[in-house]
Amino acid sequence: MSGEIRDIFIIGGGVNGCGIARDAAGRGLSVTLVEQNDLASGTSSASTKLFHGGLRYLEYFEFRLVREALKEREVLLGMMPHISWPMRFVLPLNKEMRFDAETPASRLLARFMPWMKGRRPDWMIRLGLFLYDHMGGRNALPATKALSLVGRPEGAALEAGFERAFEYSDVWVDDARLVCLNARDAAERGARILTRTTFVAAERVDGLWRVTVAQDGVQSHHLARALVNAAGPWVAQALGHVSTAMRGQIRLVRGSHIVVPKLYDHDKCYFLQGADGRICFLIPYEDDFTLIGTTDAEHGAADETPEASEAEQSYLIAFVNGYLRKNITVSDVVWSYSGVRPLQDDGQTSASAATRDYELRFEAQEAALLTVFGGKITTYRKLAEAAVDRLAPESRPWTKGAALAGGGFEFGVKPELEARVAATYPFLEARTVARLVRSYGLDVFDMFGKCQALDELGAGLSTVEVDWLVAHEFAQSAEDILWRRSKLGLHMSAEGVAGLEAYLARSGPVEGAEYELYFGD
Repeated sequence: MSGEIRDIFIIGGGVNGCGIARDAAGRGLSVTLVEQNDLASGTSSASTKLFHGGLRYLEYFEFRLVREALKEREVLLGMMPHISWPMRFVLPLNKEMRFDAETPASRLLARFMPWMKGRRPDWMIRLGLFLYDHMGGRNALPATKALSLVGRPEGAALEAGFERAFEYSDVWVDDARLVCLNARDAAERGARILTRTTFVAAERVDGLWRVTVAQDGVQSHHLARALVNAAGPWVAQALGHVSTAMRGQIRLVRGSHIVVPKLYDHDKCYFLQGADGRICFLIPYEDDFTLIGTTDAEHGAADETPEASEAEQSYLIAFVNGYLRKNITVSDVVWSYSGVRPLQDDGQTSASAATRDYELRFEAQEAALLTVFGGKITTYRKLAEAAVDRLAPESRPWTKGAALAGGGFEFGVKPELEARVAATYPFLEARTVARLVRSYGLDVFDMFGKCQALDELGAGLSTVEVDWLVAHEFAQSAEDILWRRSKLGLHMSAEGVAGLEAYLARSGPVEGAEYELYFGD
């Protein structure tokens, strides 16, 4: 055990843990973060990939959560215009639709208008969208509008019965890249980011935390003044290995998604309402595909690998087939993924009704303990800011408006940036240029430097990009690169995957503990 004492030791390399690490390091605090697998390898890479207020949460009267998330939407868009961008959502209307959800809003409606029981009338949806437009300080994003689906591209994919819709705004984000860029920023500010490192135990010793971790079967010890438990689905499990009286109940809810070949030609998303009261998104995905999700299913244990079950896939297919002119089947599914949301257990009977709000529990002893329960990707920055405020109340928040690496430009100038990259590196295909800009932004120029030709591995992936991801973004394996730092796994051939694995083996990827060589104090 080194005698060095760190200010904060963080358990968990998801969006909350890496967000806290970035915020704390930027306030001058010394930070160590451990993640048992790759960054964003759990819940944080398995979301629906949206910065949104949660339109459906208004039916649960979660006004504070929705307002905070809506206010963050444009803050985050300004910080990372390369990995996030505005999207328009089409909400089809049909007066024959009925809903079974027992939300507070539907119960209130049924009480005063019993003939409306089981329905979401158009005026109620429009009221919700009016609140959605105005309660969060929307500035850059376009407002809601009514839309005729007849004779328009937005209606071509839908059954003939859908003739009207509302259209509103939210923001897309590459969730896994969000996590990696927060970790990178934290590391460049002095934080130690240790991946493939398992938290074993923590105990208070002489006013400090003595934290035991293991990497490749070898244990080591760290000293810290404060401990942050941001272990996501493993948060309660981690508490069981900490010398504390704090305990917490969380509800593990699995959200699954499927990916199918592109279902329509325009670039808008669909917000679909189901007869069970749930909603489902159709989102353009990785140029050639459509993302469909999500489910809400109770999940067993944190160590149980989440997978999109046959029942969940069938549910999503049946859901969207109730809207689509041309139905899809399970044979159309090219990929599926699933993540576990560690929600606060607020006693709701259904998983859909469980709150998405977060709670920070603080044990203010000489060696402080802060544990994160719940949360959603849109509020990660506010959560991190609140966490560091508790741990270091004398320090000043700084992350609002502070761009992530590569994101120092206005989101509206992305086409000009693509044109600049294409002119500087004419050997890159247009498709690859677009992907690189939406992944790395201005960092494309640092990545390729004076490069005049590429050693291609397939699907637009070059050894230059691989070297960058290993040196700057903590990637170690082909899976890290193809399914988290990018989604090139959807396009890469088996031969390309084998070539990438061989290249990584030859070049010797950096071990997690050695990232201090790149980003040390």
